[in-house]
Amino acid sequence: METVLLYVLGIVVVALGLAISIGLHELGHLVPAKLFGVKVGQYMIGFGPTLWSRRKGETEYGVKAIPLGGYISMAGMYPPARDGGGARTASTGFLDTLVQDAREQSAESITVGEEDRVFYRLPVHKRIVIMLGGPFMNLVIAIVLYGVVLCGFGIPQDSTTLGSVSACIATDSSQTECTDADPVAPAAAADLLPGDRLMSIDGTPVTSAEQASELIRDHPGTTIPFVVDRDGEQLTLEVTPLLTERPVTDADGNAVVDSSGGTVTEAVGFIGVGFATETVRQPVTAVLPAVWDNSVSVGKIIVTLPQRLVQVAQAAFGGDERDPNGPISVVGVGRLAGEITSLDSAPVADRASALLQVLAALNVALFVFNLIPLLPLDGGHVAGALWEAIRRRIAKIRGRPDPGPVDIARLIPLTMAIVIVLGLSSVLLIYADIVNPITLG
Repeated sequence: METVLLYVLGIVVVALGLAISIGLHELGHLVPAKLFGVKVGQYMIGFGPTLWSRRKGETEYGVKAIPLGGYISMAGMYPPARDGGGARTASTGFLDTLVQDAREQSAESITVGEEDRVFYRLPVHKRIVIMLGGPFMNLVIAIVLYGVVLCGFGIPQDSTTLGSVSACIATDSSQTECTDADPVAPAAAADLLPGDRLMSIDGTPVTSAEQASELIRDHPGTTIPFVVDRDGEQLTLEVTPLLTERPVTDADGNAVVDSSGGTVTEAVGFIGVGFATETVRQPVTAVLPAVWDNSVSVGKIIVTLPQRLVQVAQAAFGGDERDPNGPISVVGVGRLAGEITSLDSAPVADRASALLQVLAALNVALFVFNLIPLLPLDGGHVAGALWEAIRRRIAKIRGRPDPGPVDIARLIPLTMAIVIVLGLSSVLLIYADIVNPITLG
């Protein structure tokens, strides 16, 4: 029963965190909009039927039934035909009707006497500030959460303390125990023990497990001194790393092959030890690189999204294995959060840190995704404003009249298509996260 309650708690924490992130995202739009004098009719968290709302001044604040986003309603999102004119008209075709409806709704949001309080009349830079305010809030949230995780909790990493020492070098990879035919591992032969903290190798002070591994690999077949701290006493042990062959890998961790297709190998030293992990707090300087790396990863997923969705479909309907680094829906995120909180083998601090990492990653995803230059995303409005500035600049250089605001209402049919695609993609991901989810394992 306790495990179930912890599982539910993880889902609730992430759901609340996501709702707060969405609310702050919309607040990032709302604050500059009001500062610039734009009339904001609604500030809503979610979509669909309204569950609760309250009007304060000219703005209605509320929560809707489907908590998968949010919005603020600004007057005059789409410009009229000309300065001071009415809403642009369109023909009676279906797509044109969508455009017409959007323009009419935009025109209806402009009340008499407040024609100057509309979004499209703002200077380009102010419109960009308003539209980037939402993603900027998600970026700030991600930076704060990563700061708490990295600098407050710390992250597990290999230490310079030995966690395991192999008794032998197995001649068969399927072995689970040593046999008389197996040679003694160099570390065991030198009397290295679990719990020993490496101080130096061949006279070089050891500060990390990665450095220690490199020093060991660089001395195959050569006896070198290891200085270790064992229960407060420093000992010097002579260790002879065994010469072994291992595949050469590239920057992405893939095996390098030669012109004939064979795997390229290199001679390295091996002693048969594993390093213990410990939670280490990171410096503040590690926060922004972590956010950047996460942003790059999200960007790669977005760029390769069609291919990744095909893989998700194959996993959902064909039983293929899910890519743990692939796209995931809010259902999948909730399941992972539940697994994290119900993981009895992990300390409470580690579980709390992992949940904060999930929320940080969600905010990075919201930040990057909303920068895509397509409507209805924030990046689409930014792209429209930038195009308007470019048109006006070109017209000025050529001595032509100001072309006026960009008619982004014409993109409504494309926007609808994008919404449909995103909706279908979400349905696919939710289904996959139900029948073939990504798990902690």
